Amino acid sequence: MDETRWTDPDETPQDQELDRSLRPRRLDEFVGQEKVKENLRVFVAAAKQRGEVLDHVLIYGPPGLGKTTLAQILAAEMELEIRLTSGPAFQNSAELIALLSEQSERRAVFIDEIHRLNRVIEEHLYPAMEDWRVELVIDKGPAARHFSLQLEPFTLLGATTRAGLITPALRSRFGIVCHLDFYPPEDLATIVTRSAGLLGVALDTAGALEIARRSRGTPRAANRLLRRVRDFAQVQGTGTIDREAADRGLTMLGVDHLGLEPLDRRYLEVICKHFQGGPVGIQNLAVSLGEEQDTLEDVVEPFLIQSGLLMRTPRGREVTRRGWQHLELEPPTDATAAQGELL
Repeated sequence: MDETRWTDPDETPQDQELDRSLRPRRLDEFVGQEKVKENLRVFVAAAKQRGEVLDHVLIYGPPGLGKTTLAQILAAEMELEIRLTSGPAFQNSAELIALLSEQSERRAVFIDEIHRLNRVIEEHLYPAMEDWRVELVIDKGPAARHFSLQLEPFTLLGATTRAGLITPALRSRFGIVCHLDFYPPEDLATIVTRSAGLLGVALDTAGALEIARRSRGTPRAANRLLRRVRDFAQVQGTGTIDREAADRGLTMLGVDHLGLEPLDRRYLEVICKHFQGGPVGIQNLAVSLGEEQDTLEDVVEPFLIQSGLLMRTPRGREVTRRGWQHLELEPPTDATAAQGELL
């Protein structure tokens, strides 16, 4: 289904261009995730004092929370040259070996979507991460020759939205594991205010908080909404984004006061109206909505669950009492007994 999702956390080409200008460069500029930053400051300082490369780092969490940004910040803090790639980019082991064997004394390798690495290719990472070497095989059968290539020490920075799909063997080789969670509105308001300053947008405190509340806890969505609300304020308002201007622009975009968009509301409505509030399986929902199952699981459901509107149970998806209330629908009298009072 072709539908613009303003709060979609997945990166677009327009986001990439914007991120280059708005992306923080140091840990002190990175807003939110305080516990993660506190720990990373210690790990970076300790590695510098010992004159070592930073231990391998795995960063996981929902899309759009700053995993790539944090990886680049870590490389900058350690004064490392960084190479950016992704798990699906590797077609064979030779491509990974070529990347790892590039000669540089201070280097970091960032692999986004690391859970999507081919398992055969992934196995070449194990000796590289542990012993700074890769095994190279030339030819096949009786003529095969095995070579062990020594590498310069490097830091592997891995990012994933699905930590559960990473094999235990790979996960155990990361010395530092960081979990990024959704941002509270206060942190998002700070991010939006900083972005507005860099973009030259007139934004007051109330306007920033209104955008933050509807950004699904995601900085990427907040910056995207800021750009679009700026357009409404410029053409239909005074040019300044206050609470009223932000509310008007976001309502025009179809983003409600919780940050739900038409697909999110249709998702909840299908469960409520067609399946009496659930439980219902994800495949049935995907067919009913005409959407990919991965889209529902990775983009729609995480925020609905975090907001207390939806539950994932062993029997399927169920809308909570708060979800019924948000849609202004009356739940069946026997549909919410097992759900609790999520208000």
